[in-house]
Amino acid sequence: MNIREALLQEHSKKQTQVIANHIGSDKIRFKDLMDLFLKDTRIITQRAGWVISECCDKYPYLIQPHLEPFILNLQKEGIHDAVKRNTVRILDNQIIPENLCGPLADSCFRFLEGNEPIAIKAFSMTIIANMLNRYPELANELKVILEDQLPYASPGFRGRAMKVLKQISSLS
Repeated sequence: MNIREALLQEHSKKQTQVIANHIGSDKIRFKDLMDLFLKDTRIITQRAGWVISECCDKYPYLIQPHLEPFILNLQKEGIHDAVKRNTVRILDNQIIPENLCGPLADSCFRFLEGNEPIAIKAFSMTIIANMLNRYPELANELKVILEDQLPYASPGFRGRAMKVLKQISSLS
């Protein structure tokens, strides 16, 4: 299967699963998918992100060799919301190497403070919350941002924020 051509054929859950099943746990096919995700056109990166997410649900270790470019990709201007959403969705279940925590935290804080969709904000706050044991100094900044947005937040954001605020208060 030509992964790029398959991504262009159709944008559906069924097609996403067909491609993800083709990739399976194959590290070479996954690398090819990552190359498309990081370097191709906007439509390809958007669709590849969904496939990467599906692959990482089954085989979370596949992303480990690609964490650095995957995380640094979040710093690019103008990336599609689907790319951001799938990236932070995957990263909220990963152990992040110390050298990548800074760039990832910066991106997540930017997403939380910006005008991003709720899912991107929710995954971002979880990623930062997961870093609090290693970097407790992030707690105050996260707390201020969440408390500032709570009065105007959607129920989904509010629910996740309340869990994170409870976690922050237990650190004290």
